[in-house]
Amino acid sequence: MKNTLFLFCLLVFTSTTGFSQELSAAEIIEKANQKAQGDYHQGEIKMSIIRPDWTREMTMKSWASGDEFSLILVTAPARDKGAAFLKRDKELWNWQPTIDRVIKMPPSMMSQSWMGSDFTNDDLVKQSSIVNDYDQAITGEAVIEERTCWEITLIPKEEAAVVWGKVKIWVDQKDFLQLKTEFYDEDDYLVNTMYGKKIGQLGGRTLPLVMEIIPAEEEGHKTRIEYLSMVFDKAIKSNFFSVQNMKRVR
Repeated sequence: MKNTLFLFCLLVFTSTTGFSQELSAAEIIEKANQKAQGDYHQGEIKMSIIRPDWTREMTMKSWASGDEFSLILVTAPARDKGAAFLKRDKELWNWQPTIDRVIKMPPSMMSQSWMGSDFTNDDLVKQSSIVNDYDQAITGEAVIEERTCWEITLIPKEEAAVVWGKVKIWVDQKDFLQLKTEFYDEDDYLVNTMYGKKIGQLGGRTLPLVMEIIPAEEEGHKTRIEYLSMVFDKAIKSNFFSVQNMKRVR
C-alpha cells in the first residue's frame, strides 16, 4: 500500500511539474520547426519590401520536403515571374528565365539580399540548419504577443559554415511558435530582428500568419511575408526538387 501511494505521489508530481520543463533547447527548436514546416509543406506567400520612399510586392509559391529540399517560384510581378530558387541539401540554384540561365550559387552568396529584400538567400532557403549547425541553450524567458516564451541562444559550431555569429530565438511555451528571432554578426552586433505576428489558423495549425524582418541599422526598412495558404504533410516526391523541374514548375 505504501509503495502504491509513493508511486501515485510521484506520478502527480511529474504531471504537475510539466514535461515542457524537461525539454532541451534543441528539442524545443525541433518542435518549433516541425510545427512551422511539417515533413512536407507547400503554399502561397506575399512578400512586401518596404522602404521609406516606396513599397514593392511580390507573390510566390513554395514547396519543401524537410530541411533538405525546397523550391520557391516567383509568380508576380511580371518582370520577375518564373524566376525560381532550388535548394538540394547544401546546394542552391537559381533559374532566371529572362536570360535563360541556371546559376549554381556559391556559399559566399548566402549572406546577400534575396530579391532585394531584407532576407538573405540563407533565410529563404534555409541552407543552414539551426538544429545541426548550432549549439543551443535556454537563456531566459520573455512575454511576446501575450505568450510566455523560452529565450534560446544559438552559437554556431566551430566547423559549421553559417552566416550568423549568434542567433537568439523566442519560442512560445504553449504552441511552440517562433515569435521573435535576433540575428547577430561575428562581432556580436545585432543585424536583423524577425517577428512572428497575427497568430491564426494556417493549414489546420496555429501559426503566425505574418513574418516581419527589420534591419537594426536601416531606419524605415522592413520586409513583410504574409502566408496566403499552406498545406502540410502532403508528400512531395524528391525528383520534384530538380534543376529540370525548376525551369518548368508553375
